[in-house]
Amino acid sequence: MISLTEAELTHAAESVGKLRTALQSVLFGQEVLIEHVLIGLLAKGHILLEGLPGLGKTELVKGLAKALGLEAKRLQFTPDLLPGDITGNPMLQETAEGRRFVFQPGPIFANLVLADEINRASPKTQSALLEAMQERRVTVMGEGHRLPNPFFVLATQNPIELEGTYPLPEAQLDRFLFKLEVKVNDAATLEKIVLHREIGVEPEVAEVMDAGALNLLLDQVRRIFMPQPVANFIARLVQATHPGEPHAAGVKYGASPRAALAMAAAAKARALMGQRLNASFEDVRAVAHAVLRHRLLLDYGAKLEGLTTDLLVTRLLEAVPAQDKPLPTSLAAAKLG
Repeated sequence: MISLTEAELTHAAESVGKLRTALQSVLFGQEVLIEHVLIGLLAKGHILLEGLPGLGKTELVKGLAKALGLEAKRLQFTPDLLPGDITGNPMLQETAEGRRFVFQPGPIFANLVLADEINRASPKTQSALLEAMQERRVTVMGEGHRLPNPFFVLATQNPIELEGTYPLPEAQLDRFLFKLEVKVNDAATLEKIVLHREIGVEPEVAEVMDAGALNLLLDQVRRIFMPQPVANFIARLVQATHPGEPHAAGVKYGASPRAALAMAAAAKARALMGQRLNASFEDVRAVAHAVLRHRLLLDYGAKLEGLTTDLLVTRLLEAVPAQDKPLPTSLAAAKLG
């Protein structure tokens, strides 16, 4: 694969910078969150946003759609939502060949799908997204239908402690590249919100990129080089999450191979945003929490002791060395002298 040129790196960084500025005008005081949303977007992954109601999760997704100029659809998940309300249904219609069932696409047929409060729907309805998120198509009555390109699902969920929520199945969680936590605003940010926002008035967001420009960026991420030592670090880090490993005490189920692929894609996306030709160990460390926090299942004892997946990932990053082999202590040991 042909490496990126300096001009391509510069242009990519400028494009991402415009997109970052547009999102910062929508969501105040959440620079780290916006950075991770952009990384997830460039890694061509789906993103799960978790936080209390009213923190701006939905506005962030809507602002992203406006800035990208993509077709966006919003799905409000409720307990009575049915799978066909997402994928679409065959409808009986009069045609030149007589009365027949004709498929009517549902709201999932869009470039960017906002699945709002996804964990308020039943598990059966949540599962309607599984095929779409993995294979970017849906099957209705045995007939497959391709989804638009690009296709992203950005879902919001309320903390599972809130009443009326259903935990997402592990298989569906694994399809999200990132799980990002939306933090409560501090006083300075709240003051800015009060001065610049009104209830019921959406912030204006200018279109800074179209689908063609976005697809170009996605292609450029694929051309970022993944060094073998960095790939090895990703593999060892994911392996270290499984029960029986020295630093995985309290883990019931570890991360899947999809986590390793997600981490590699996210590291390459972060490298592009940093105008670098190859992914680094630091890129992996920067995205590890977002990739792993929703893919690790802790046992009951670990939860009683107060262990969280974020704390576990922090311990793993401290315990798993970047290099598989220790560095040589002398030139002779390195066979250079």
